[in-house]
Amino acid sequence: MPKISRVPAAPHRPEPHTWHDDQLTAAWLGHATVLLNLEGTWIATDPALEPRVGIGRGLAKLGPRRLLRPALRARDLPPLDLVLLSHAHMDHTDLGTLRSIRRDVPVVVQQGNRDLVRRFRRVEELAWGQSTEVDGVRVESVEVRHWGARMVTDRHRGYGGYLLTKGERTVLFAGDTAYTDAFAKLRRRVSVDLAILPIGAYDPWIANHASPEQAWAMFKSIGASYLLPVHHSTFRLSREPVEEPMERLLAAAGAESWRIVAPEMGATWVLPTALRVATDPGSPGSAPPPSPRPGSLP
Repeated sequence: MPKISRVPAAPHRPEPHTWHDDQLTAAWLGHATVLLNLEGTWIATDPALEPRVGIGRGLAKLGPRRLLRPALRARDLPPLDLVLLSHAHMDHTDLGTLRSIRRDVPVVVQQGNRDLVRRFRRVEELAWGQSTEVDGVRVESVEVRHWGARMVTDRHRGYGGYLLTKGERTVLFAGDTAYTDAFAKLRRRVSVDLAILPIGAYDPWIANHASPEQAWAMFKSIGASYLLPVHHSTFRLSREPVEEPMERLLAAAGAESWRIVAPEMGATWVLPTALRVATDPGSPGSAPPPSPRPGSLP
């Protein structure tokens, strides 16, 4: 197992202590791990911050190793209010990282995954369409197109994304998914500020992982204001070159590439308050945001 210090550093390092509790702020820490401050509620999605993901623990862990160090380690995280786990795959439910998180942090999992996080004192298990509330955030499980088994025999495990709502802010965390039109249904009832969608591991796994073009199409169907792409450039899980997912996503977005935020690991993004773009990414009158923050695209 390689020492994480020998792995190149992420290009950016978030500074959560500078974030404000009256804003929506996000930083991509690597793979599907995003640190969110949703108006004062600190959330970590699918935390996987160890040198490898896979079977075993510590030096005996076998599986893909990181291409870049996580933008923050578990010990660098601010006190969390909520952990979200989209499904049981080892690159999303990393037991090593989870052991580094306080037991009193509430954890929300998909149906059939409670046993993986039994060390935590409060675990909420949701099926698609079910919801719960944690620290003022409404958490709803939403349908995705993937699968949930961690091993060969545990096909009962559920999988899904989460719709997070607090006040007037809404975030969609898709976890892992192939192309699906399920997200289009959300547009009829909610305005999504930030959609966190996967864009990598599609070659040859296109039946379970969306391509960058498909991710952009799903983003458009949601009608979200901004897209934070995840599930790329962190582990070698498929055949496509490491740089390809982001290159193809930017090409698919074209003139609207300014809607893509935190394109590099560790980049921090804050929802603009001076200018709110139209809900429909393709609607007349939508305009680019103010000057971009470091690590985000114009």
